[in-house]
Amino acid sequence: MDSGKLSFYRNMGGFAFPGLLVAAAVVLLIAGLIGTILVLSLTGHDLSSPVSLDFFKLHKDKIAVIYIQGQMVADRGTNEEKVACSSDIVKYLRKATDDEDVKAVVLRINSPGGTPVAAEEIILQINKTRKSKPVVVSMGDMATSAAYFVSSATDRVVAYPDTFTGSIGVIWVFKNRSKYYNDEGINFYVAKSGNFKDLGSDWRGLSDDEKDYVQDIVNESYNRFVRSVARGRNLSEDYVRSVADGRIYTGTRAKEMGLVDDLGGLYDAIAVAQKLAGVKGKPQIVYMNEPSVKA
Repeated sequence: MDSGKLSFYRNMGGFAFPGLLVAAAVVLLIAGLIGTILVLSLTGHDLSSPVSLDFFKLHKDKIAVIYIQGQMVADRGTNEEKVACSSDIVKYLRKATDDEDVKAVVLRINSPGGTPVAAEEIILQINKTRKSKPVVVSMGDMATSAAYFVSSATDRVVAYPDTFTGSIGVIWVFKNRSKYYNDEGINFYVAKSGNFKDLGSDWRGLSDDEKDYVQDIVNESYNRFVRSVARGRNLSEDYVRSVADGRIYTGTRAKEMGLVDDLGGLYDAIAVAQKLAGVKGKPQIVYMNEPSVKA
């Protein structure tokens, strides 16, 4: 190769190639800036305000919202509507617990109560979830009886001033239609293996022994309810028993009594959860289920 060609290739290697690299870098930088501006615009960020480094995090901090609406039961039957199944609620709680990006959970409760088993199943999972992230309750129109049972097990309870809550207690209703059957000439023959086997059947009333028996069951369940509320709300059992006579309280009154922590709505509860979780900036709110009566 002659000296002229050698000089040409040296010039290409020494000057032309670096020039191309610089040009390519400038193009990439401009493309990156345009892409960043586009992302900021699409996410609603104010382009005149500074961008936090948290904006560029691969995973954004989340607050999970789970709705508990309607009568609480353990499992949904084929024809049941307007119920909140504890098995479903637990599923959503577990999903939120396992998601590392979810920093706190808000339970939006609008329920008159339900079965003790449904409440206990939800509370068991709440206790597990609270080991890794806070759980806060936002009460809607009503969170009474078993719904308050669930609420009392969380880190903080937020209610509206006129939310109906409380109604701490247990009830078991028996029907006696024996007079109707007698008037209609309807007779029953009952073959049973024990005296209590047809307890609660509407063709007869309860005997005194049966009344004592069912009252013992109600008292046992009631005592668990009271102990759970006392433990969750950091109140004495004697105090809880003094207010746990089945009465309903407004959110304002419940706050005065120590049954509720704050007055406010759903987004106030989300703000409380965010603070408890130590989340800085604006978290992403994720809804684990739909706000319907079939929660």
